[in-house]
Amino acid sequence: MTPLNVTQKLIKSHLIEGKMIPGEEIGLKIDQALLQDATGTLVQLELEAMGLDRAKTEVAVQYVDHNLLQTDFKNADDHKFLKSAAQRFGLWYSRPGNGVSHPVHMERFGKPGKTLVGSDSHSCAAGSLGMLAIGTGGLDVAAAIAGQPYFVKMPKVMGVKLTGKLPDWVSAKDVVLEMLRRHDVKGGVGKVIEYYGDGLNELSAMDRHVIANMGAELGATTTVFPSDKETKRFLKSQNREGDWSELLADEGCEYEFHDEIVLDNLVPLIALPTSPGNVVPVSEVAGKPISQVVIGSSANPGLRDFWIASAIVEDKSISPEVSFDVNPTSRQIMQNMIDNKAFGNLIKAGARFHQSGCMGCIGMGQAPASGTISLRTMPRNFPDRSGTKDDQVHLCSPETAAASALMGKITDPRDLEKEFDMTYPKFEYPTYEIINTDMLIAPVENNKSVTLEKGPNIKALPEIPELKDHYRVPVLLKMGDNVSTDEILKAGAEVLPFRSNLPEISKYSFMVIDDSFYDRAMTAKESHGGHVVVAAENYAQGSSREHAALAPKYLGQVAVLAKSYARIAWQNLANFGILPLEFINEYDYDSIEQGDDVELKDVIQSVKSKENVKVVIHKSKGDSKTIEMKHTLSDRQIQIIVKGGIINDFKEKL
Repeated sequence: MTPLNVTQKLIKSHLIEGKMIPGEEIGLKIDQALLQDATGTLVQLELEAMGLDRAKTEVAVQYVDHNLLQTDFKNADDHKFLKSAAQRFGLWYSRPGNGVSHPVHMERFGKPGKTLVGSDSHSCAAGSLGMLAIGTGGLDVAAAIAGQPYFVKMPKVMGVKLTGKLPDWVSAKDVVLEMLRRHDVKGGVGKVIEYYGDGLNELSAMDRHVIANMGAELGATTTVFPSDKETKRFLKSQNREGDWSELLADEGCEYEFHDEIVLDNLVPLIALPTSPGNVVPVSEVAGKPISQVVIGSSANPGLRDFWIASAIVEDKSISPEVSFDVNPTSRQIMQNMIDNKAFGNLIKAGARFHQSGCMGCIGMGQAPASGTISLRTMPRNFPDRSGTKDDQVHLCSPETAAASALMGKITDPRDLEKEFDMTYPKFEYPTYEIINTDMLIAPVENNKSVTLEKGPNIKALPEIPELKDHYRVPVLLKMGDNVSTDEILKAGAEVLPFRSNLPEISKYSFMVIDDSFYDRAMTAKESHGGHVVVAAENYAQGSSREHAALAPKYLGQVAVLAKSYARIAWQNLANFGILPLEFINEYDYDSIEQGDDVELKDVIQSVKSKENVKVVIHKSKGDSKTIEMKHTLSDRQIQIIVKGGIINDFKEKL
């Protein structure tokens, strides 16, 4: 029998449709589903539109961790809606303030050997427990909750061997920043990243969560760790030892790609603005003044991460020039921080504590001062994501963050040994943690009797038209490489409260790139029946927010013409009936300009027969040029896109 790696074992044990041939579409049985509120409201509306009776996954959980600010009625109304929807469709409900979805799910529900899809791109964090956990668009999650397979292209597997031991002042965040330094934000596209080797003995389960979480920033389908003795220790600490099972790679297994990190050689690293892949050693930028440090988020959620920061600042005061913000991952973590004195040490040093949730990570408060540097233990630093237009967000470890907060400038944490005669604090994991499940509400039995509670900001999803055979529409935008979902559809406190109000949230489409886009799109929709946009490589990297496809669709977007796509974005476009076309010849990208018209001919026949689509570029001067573009949609996706999207398809099935 062919020896298998952990990824292959997980896929093989859940394969329903297709063959394990890289690049071919496969269908997987899904055991668990994770929803957060910024995307979950749409999922619940989609479940309603599908006519679902009750969730068919083993576990499905609706978390409220993003939109916690209640500056008016919108978020509070959505919280009531999400609770009623969770009860109506048979989901667990994690109340506002209970904690960030990914670490809470890991503590309470994650199981080795299981599959999970989540309507948040960082759902891949559950790979830390030996799960196949994939972030994806909400429609795909809704389909999985309804009992349908999850479809994805069979990935290749990159094996990353970890050897050696982490030096003092270096931690798990530096491991994944090293991966980003080497491979950038496109290096994981089409791959699962699987870690193995003796170096795993140096990484706790929550350390592995840090690395798996930011696999999303590499563009990877997901990240996978084995389930070993450390996984068992973690589940035991959560009173869930019975959920543990061993899952290891077979001896002699192979990987399509390979890399190796010698942990002994790592140094403190930092990602500079405005990309998680813009990584350099901290020592190269040390000395730059800062105005803010934020510790927390799903990218550094463990008890150790807060404790190490507290140990560094113990009996000291942070710089008066710095706002030192702490977002505890969960109420449970906060209780344990009180128990081990970390909470008190941080408060005494000058920390500002916020409620348990994503907060500044998604731009919900904690916006930094204009033109100043903010150091964050978070996963992303895309432009304007923080809520400040000229933000200078840097991503780093808790060690670097705490050291910099003390000094008021970017500081290599190793320098604290000389500055304060400090030795590196060593954290010892408790055998058992204080467990808090008080804000988790279990599914109800009589779910059919539950009425959905919809406030005035919650609007039903609009009807989505079927694909047409011919379009002539304007090119409203031409963009470059690595355009993020935060640039396509803004996050933040101003925008996300409209997540369940498509007409309103669509007004923010592409605003970060061009604040005239909405008006021009509405004009094009009325006069031409829609529009297209053009992009280069890795279009729509970042969040799984399907608003980045649904809002442009609402504004009449017919197709995207790009050199290549991020995985989740490509799936979301197809799910909502937007054609994701790809340039066959790269120089054709140069021949299209913003303001041109493009004519798409014989669209339905070309898509159905998997032929190239003819695109006539009509220049403003009157001349024209015909090019051909391809698509890589599966037979299933072709059926969906012709119908106008997956909601129309599921209405027929259900």
